[in-house]
Amino acid sequence: MKTKTSRSPESEVSDWARQLGAEVRRRRKALRLTQKELADLARCGPDFLYDLERGKPTVRLDKLVPVLDMLGLRLKLEPRVPAAS
Repeated sequence: MKTKTSRSPESEVSDWARQLGAEVRRRRKALRLTQKELADLARCGPDFLYDLERGKPTVRLDKLVPVLDMLGLRLKLEPRVPAAS
């Protein structure tokens, strides 16, 4: 009997975190900011940005929001599209 293969919640979180980190890095570089410069502007540590840009799935929201704000980005919640059967 075949079982339906589905992605684990941890895998989905990791993918989401990697995409978020990649977008933050892309935007930072487009604005020609170093991690240190962005950290100073967003009042967080460069270690936080390093972890964020590398897709760490457990970053703190209270640190993330000011980083996104400095980059002119925002989080947007959307309904999840059901997977095709």
